[in-house]
Amino acid sequence: MRYRKLGRTNLEVSEIGFGAWGIGGALWKDSQDSDSVKALRRAIELGVNFIDTALAYGDGHSETLVGRITKESGRQVYIATKVPPKNQLWPAQLGIGIEEVYPYDYVMASTERSLRHLNVETIDLQQLHVWSPDWIKREEWRRALEDIKTQGKARFVGISINDHQPDTAIGIIDTGVIDTVQVIYNIFDQSPEDHLFPLCVEKNIGVLARVPLDEGGLTGSITEQTEFAPGDFRAGYFRGDRKRQIIERVAALERDLASVPGNLPEKALRYCLSAPAVSTVIPGMRKTTSVESSTSVSDLGPLPEPVQQRLKKHAWARNFYD
Repeated sequence: MRYRKLGRTNLEVSEIGFGAWGIGGALWKDSQDSDSVKALRRAIELGVNFIDTALAYGDGHSETLVGRITKESGRQVYIATKVPPKNQLWPAQLGIGIEEVYPYDYVMASTERSLRHLNVETIDLQQLHVWSPDWIKREEWRRALEDIKTQGKARFVGISINDHQPDTAIGIIDTGVIDTVQVIYNIFDQSPEDHLFPLCVEKNIGVLARVPLDEGGLTGSITEQTEFAPGDFRAGYFRGDRKRQIIERVAALERDLASVPGNLPEKALRYCLSAPAVSTVIPGMRKTTSVESSTSVSDLGPLPEPVQQRLKKHAWARNFYD
């Protein structure tokens, strides 16, 4: 496993991190705690030292599992979590005031809940789970994030950027308050490269690249016959003719990547790691097989520059979360 600095935090984090949404259960209907525990333990054994979870993942269930297994491991593992929006709307909606989403007392109380679930005195990275540029001039978010740090509840703070809207973080980065951003970045959504990544490099902001495999779209495993259990969010993500769209896009992608060794998920993760701005990539990991295949990519290094350039034409502007 290779390690990179998480921006100005100077934390040395594994370039493959553990995305812990799936182990919270709830919207992932095939998630089992027994598998999750094995996956967490195996990830730590293989050198993963960065885990991204959230209070909203199973109403604290993911945090509880992460806290227990990391403590049992006895190793240095950095944990990032998130404050969910009070109005329970993902992503943040323009025109809705911050008082409905992140009032000061709510942010502080949510952080206390996460501390209890994780069974730690200080969270390594606390993030706002949604963000709206409408809030930039309000003092609630700034005061809350600053107090979280000064009171020792978190070492560092950041935001998780709305789906496919990387430029909405430009203003908050310029304030100098946050240490990290979390953003969707993959072969299909290359938009962070335009403005966000150059600014993060300039300001030394850590970047957590989420959804590197497009919720499974970039695994090559989606077919017309793929079905998900009722209530599983992927049933909505891949609804209608979206599976067909994915199949066609992946087929074209695999043709262009035929000369590159490895399978499609490995190449997709290597694409994310090829961006100098990226500190860590956090694919979802619910089973040891996913852990082992994802972590092995760190040894392969970035994709060759000509391959990176070839992949530019596969950028795909769309939002399957809608």
